[in-house]
Amino acid sequence: MAKRGGFPGMGGFGGMNINQLMKEAKKMQADMEKSQEELAIKEFEATAGGGAVTVKVSGNKELKEIIIKKEVVDPDDVEMLQDLIITSVNEALRKVDSAASASLGKYNIPGLM
Repeated sequence: MAKRGGFPGMGGFGGMNINQLMKEAKKMQADMEKSQEELAIKEFEATAGGGAVTVKVSGNKELKEIIIKKEVVDPDDVEMLQDLIITSVNEALRKVDSAASASLGKYNIPGLM
Protein backbone atom coordinates (compact mmCIF):
# COMPACT_ATOMS: atom_id res chain seq x y z
CA MET A 1 0.00 0.00 0.00
CA ALA A 2 1.29 3.49 -0.79
CA LYS A 3 2.40 5.70 2.09
CA ARG A 4 0.23 8.66 1.04
CA GLY A 5 -2.90 6.63 0.50
CA GLY A 6 -4.67 6.08 -2.77
CA PHE A 7 -3.69 3.48 -5.27
CA PRO A 8 -0.08 2.49 -5.92
CA GLY A 9 1.26 3.56 -9.26
CA MET A 10 -1.44 6.18 -9.86
CA GLY A 11 0.17 9.59 -10.27
CA GLY A 12 -2.93 11.72 -9.77
CA PHE A 13 -4.59 12.57 -13.08
CA GLY A 14 -3.10 9.86 -15.24
CA GLY A 15 0.37 10.86 -14.15
CA MET A 16 -0.22 14.57 -14.84
CA ASN A 17 0.92 17.00 -12.20
CA ILE A 18 -2.00 18.99 -10.74
CA ASN A 19 0.00 22.20 -11.12
CA GLN A 20 0.55 21.46 -14.81
CA LEU A 21 -3.16 20.74 -15.21
CA MET A 22 -4.06 24.10 -13.62
CA LYS A 23 -1.52 25.87 -15.80
CA GLU A 24 -3.04 24.33 -18.94
CA ALA A 25 -6.56 25.28 -17.80
CA LYS A 26 -5.53 28.91 -17.23
CA LYS A 27 -3.87 29.06 -20.65
CA MET A 28 -6.96 27.58 -22.30
CA GLN A 29 -9.17 30.11 -20.50
CA ALA A 30 -6.96 33.02 -21.62
CA ASP A 31 -6.94 31.74 -25.21
CA MET A 32 -10.71 31.32 -25.17
CA GLU A 33 -11.24 34.85 -23.80
CA LYS A 34 -8.97 36.23 -26.53
CA SER A 35 -10.96 34.36 -29.19
CA GLN A 36 -14.22 35.73 -27.76
CA GLU A 37 -12.84 39.29 -27.78
CA GLU A 38 -11.67 38.91 -31.38
CA LEU A 39 -15.10 37.62 -32.38
CA ALA A 40 -16.88 40.49 -30.58
CA ILE A 41 -15.10 43.18 -32.62
CA LYS A 42 -15.83 41.56 -35.97
CA GLU A 43 -18.80 42.60 -38.08
CA PHE A 44 -20.90 40.24 -40.14
CA GLU A 45 -22.97 41.34 -43.12
CA ALA A 46 -25.83 39.68 -44.94
CA THR A 47 -28.15 40.77 -47.73
CA ALA A 48 -31.54 39.72 -49.01
CA GLY A 49 -33.57 40.47 -52.12
CA GLY A 50 -30.53 40.78 -54.35
CA GLY A 51 -29.03 43.50 -52.16
CA ALA A 52 -32.32 45.31 -51.48
CA VAL A 53 -31.71 44.92 -47.73
CA THR A 54 -28.31 44.72 -46.08
CA VAL A 55 -27.67 44.30 -42.37
CA LYS A 56 -24.55 44.30 -40.24
CA VAL A 57 -24.26 42.66 -36.83
CA SER A 58 -21.38 42.47 -34.38
CA GLY A 59 -19.84 39.26 -33.10
CA ASN A 60 -21.86 39.93 -29.94
CA LYS A 61 -25.03 39.59 -32.04
CA GLU A 62 -25.87 43.29 -31.81
CA LEU A 63 -27.59 44.76 -34.83
CA LYS A 64 -25.33 47.58 -36.03
CA GLU A 65 -26.82 48.74 -39.32
CA ILE A 66 -29.74 48.19 -41.66
CA ILE A 67 -29.53 49.53 -45.21
CA ILE A 68 -32.71 49.49 -47.30
CA LYS A 69 -32.65 50.58 -50.93
CA LYS A 70 -35.31 53.17 -51.66
CA GLU A 71 -36.78 51.27 -54.57
CA VAL A 72 -37.71 48.34 -52.31
CA VAL A 73 -39.88 50.53 -50.04
CA ASP A 74 -43.43 49.98 -51.25
CA PRO A 75 -46.18 51.17 -48.89
CA ASP A 76 -48.54 48.62 -50.47
CA ASP A 77 -46.17 45.71 -49.74
CA VAL A 78 -44.70 46.27 -46.30
CA GLU A 79 -44.73 42.53 -45.59
CA MET A 80 -42.16 41.88 -48.32
CA LEU A 81 -39.81 44.45 -46.78
CA GLN A 82 -40.29 42.92 -43.34
CA ASP A 83 -39.48 39.47 -44.73
CA LEU A 84 -36.31 40.77 -46.39
CA ILE A 85 -35.17 42.34 -43.11
CA ILE A 86 -35.87 39.17 -41.13
CA THR A 87 -34.09 37.04 -43.72
CA SER A 88 -30.96 39.19 -43.77
CA VAL A 89 -30.78 39.56 -39.97
CA ASN A 90 -31.14 35.81 -39.46
CA GLU A 91 -28.45 35.11 -42.06
CA ALA A 92 -26.06 37.56 -40.39
CA LEU A 93 -26.69 35.91 -37.02
CA ARG A 94 -26.03 32.48 -38.56
CA LYS A 95 -22.69 33.83 -39.79
CA VAL A 96 -21.84 34.91 -36.22
CA ASP A 97 -22.76 31.46 -34.90
CA SER A 98 -20.66 29.80 -37.59
CA ALA A 99 -17.66 32.00 -36.80
CA ALA A 100 -18.10 31.35 -33.07
CA SER A 101 -18.21 27.60 -33.66
CA ALA A 102 -15.09 27.77 -35.80
CA SER A 103 -13.26 29.97 -33.30
CA LEU A 104 -14.38 28.47 -30.00
CA GLY A 105 -15.19 24.92 -31.11
CA LYS A 106 -11.54 23.93 -30.80
CA TYR A 107 -11.89 24.14 -27.01
CA ASN A 108 -14.51 21.35 -27.02
CA ILE A 109 -16.06 22.18 -23.65
CA PRO A 110 -19.47 20.54 -23.21
CA GLY A 111 -22.27 23.04 -22.65
CA LEU A 112 -20.26 26.00 -23.97
CA MET A 113 -21.79 26.16 -27.44
